Amino acid sequence: MDSHVVPETSKVSPFLLFYIIISIQIGVGVLGYQRVIAEHAGYDGWISILITGIAVHIVMWMMFKMAETTDGDIIKVHQYVIGNIAGKIISFLLIIYFMLYILVILLNYIQVIQIWMFPDLSTFWYTLAFMALCTYVVFGGFRTVVGVSFFGMVLPAYLLITLVFTFRYSNFTQILPILDHSLIDLLTASYHMSLTFVGFEIILFVYPFIKEPQKSKKWAHLAVLVTTLFYTFLAILTFAYFSEGQLQKTVWATLSMWQIVQLPFVERFEYIAVANWNLIILPNICLSLWVASRLIKRTIHLKQRKGTVIIAAIIPLITLLFKTGEQVQKLSEITQKITFGFVFVYIPLLFIATMIAKRVKKQ
Repeated sequence: MDSHVVPETSKVSPFLLFYIIISIQIGVGVLGYQRVIAEHAGYDGWISILITGIAVHIVMWMMFKMAETTDGDIIKVHQYVIGNIAGKIISFLLIIYFMLYILVILLNYIQVIQIWMFPDLSTFWYTLAFMALCTYVVFGGFRTVVGVSFFGMVLPAYLLITLVFTFRYSNFTQILPILDHSLIDLLTASYHMSLTFVGFEIILFVYPFIKEPQKSKKWAHLAVLVTTLFYTFLAILTFAYFSEGQLQKTVWATLSMWQIVQLPFVERFEYIAVANWNLIILPNICLSLWVASRLIKRTIHLKQRKGTVIIAAIIPLITLLFKTGEQVQKLSEITQKITFGFVFVYIPLLFIATMIAKRVKKQ
């Protein structure tokens, strides 16, 4: 029996893919993506979000096609297209991709905590504690990671309701006129939106862990539709709340909007939002850590637990190299180029190669 065949007891129901994708797509980027897209497309930035959403649906369709063709994950796809050894080498590079993803999320989130709440918070110790928690979750297996994804999406959902407070001060006519930016501007903003949207490529890694994966397609597309609408709604609300001049000076627009939330029992609501964001980035990191350790198991045959511990130990050590906000910003920009290249260039090319290989093998 193939050692990589996933036992039924480790698989999850198709509808849970909905929570997996939403929980990995919504992360630390939510706190400040509005300023970045407004820089390039002004208040037409919300159109760029819709363009990115459509692109994501197309890439997702390609991923499902590849997974169905090979009946497996991305390692199977690589082996199907370029053979066993070369396939494993390319798959091994994806471990670095997911480690970079974890690093960027953590560094950006810690920066938010340091600026808004605790200026003296140690990046190293916080990362070490967070990675220890994620290791504990990953040790529980894939189903435990999915459970964390479910709660990481459901529990902080109340934060959405609190945005109602901004309606009083919003002027939706600021978004008009619509479409007064060129297509190039809109596409540039879409490119900058891509880092906030990525994460859905996890389908290529979790596909063998889904019962009746055919049925999960609609849930995956529904998840992307929900995140697209969420990002669009939040962007429109932000554009109505801030003038363009104000927005350019506001790094974390979503957090700044929470500053006006006043409840009888809490004075500074944005502190609650920052603390809650732990729950939101937890699935981001648990899923990425699980994928990276699974890739180690599949490529160099090291036990997944050992792989998890190695990655969880390396990440805090790497954070010691980042001393300033500029360095974190630079890393985020490099990561954006890599994730864009992987998701919107490499995956479509791999899809074409898979379809050619399928035709050749048939003949």
